[in-house]
Amino acid sequence: MQKWNMIIDVAECTNCNLCTLAVMDEYVDNDFPGYSAPMPKHGHRWIDILQNERGQGTQLDIAYVPTMCNHCDDAPCLKAAENGAVTKRADGIVVIDPVKSRGQKQIVDACPYGHVWWNESLQIPQAWNFDAHLIDNGWKQTRGGQVCPTGAMRAVKIEDADMQAMAKAEALEPLKPELGTRPRVWYRNLWRYSTEFVAGSVSKSVNGVVDCVEGADVRLLQSDAVVARTTSDNYGDFKFDRLAPNSGAYVVEISADGATKRVSANVTRSVSLGEIRL
Repeated sequence: MQKWNMIIDVAECTNCNLCTLAVMDEYVDNDFPGYSAPMPKHGHRWIDILQNERGQGTQLDIAYVPTMCNHCDDAPCLKAAENGAVTKRADGIVVIDPVKSRGQKQIVDACPYGHVWWNESLQIPQAWNFDAHLIDNGWKQTRGGQVCPTGAMRAVKIEDADMQAMAKAEALEPLKPELGTRPRVWYRNLWRYSTEFVAGSVSKSVNGVVDCVEGADVRLLQSDAVVARTTSDNYGDFKFDRLAPNSGAYVVEISADGATKRVSANVTRSVSLGEIRL
């Protein structure tokens, strides 16, 4: 059976927040019996955009990650719920019943992603329900997917085997896979949010004139072993990306025109080494 999944491209998200606003427009003060009670005007962000700023100075990269209920196949909220308050539909969508869930704050506490919200006024847990009331009326896309100006967010209905093949072919990954919840929200280019880099710019002085060095051989070493290699571009810039956070001490070795220079870098977060003069 085909099931719903959400695919989000981190590289295409510009933090415009239109998906967040579209969800608020759909649910604030609107009641959809059997699907959701009205979303509070303040305090809830059923689609919340995380931000990660990497690097310093001119070598800076900012990634935005829209997050939401993951509609997990092994959903902790489902296990925590009583009286059938949370259900997993055959099409993969998780729905919190706005009547049966009343008073069950443990459903909020069970979500390891922080995307079940407590409505204090109504005394119910709430989460983004994949716009199930619209899907059931023939919609092929969610409100967030409709308004996204860059196409960063896209809902797809697909067989599980085909989804797994797509995830492998396109390097899609969920948030926090170590939790084992089997989310149905997938991310492309998540490494821009979850990994770090070492970067710099190579220059040299010739007859008193400083210029960038294009084509310098740049190697990244850890414990004297080469872990990556690249060349500087026409601005003298280089970057080693997708390094693990807190991965420790590295050495950047630069060679060009018979000159070699080694610079140390300690990676807790991304490091911009600035100008490196040969």
